[in-house]
Amino acid sequence: MLLVELKNGETYNGHLVSCDNWMNINLREVICTSRDGDKFWRMPECYIRGSTIKYLRIPDEIIDMVKEEVVSKGRGRGGAQQNKQQGKGRGGAGRGLFGSRGRGMTGPGRGQQQQQQQQQQQQQQDKKPGKPQGMKNQH
Repeated sequence: MLLVELKNGETYNGHLVSCDNWMNINLREVICTSRDGDKFWRMPECYIRGSTIKYLRIPDEIIDMVKEEVVSKGRGRGGAQQNKQQGKGRGGAGRGLFGSRGRGMTGPGRGQQQQQQQQQQQQQQDKKPGKPQGMKNQH
């Protein structure tokens, strides 16, 4: 059972059927209570627009179930970023496709430029005559 209080003071108790990104909610087997608490209505189902909601009261056991589900799936906010380079300080990987913020569509940020230069130098050293192709420097 979920309790929803609206900004106008009405409360709705029912079983949650669905909730979308805007917190629009569908409930079934609903009991609606007036803002004064003196009138009650029973409804088979109900739709509540998210922008009218003041607060939700969700039973603790449901919250615990969701927490366990998120931990078992190993993801949540931020997720696993295996193949993505994380930004490190100023000029790091930054946001989006083109490096750090504030640089427009100019290309990689300062940190990425240094990495690219190092990779190019490494490739040039690998291609010097007298060395077999594909061999890396031994340090």
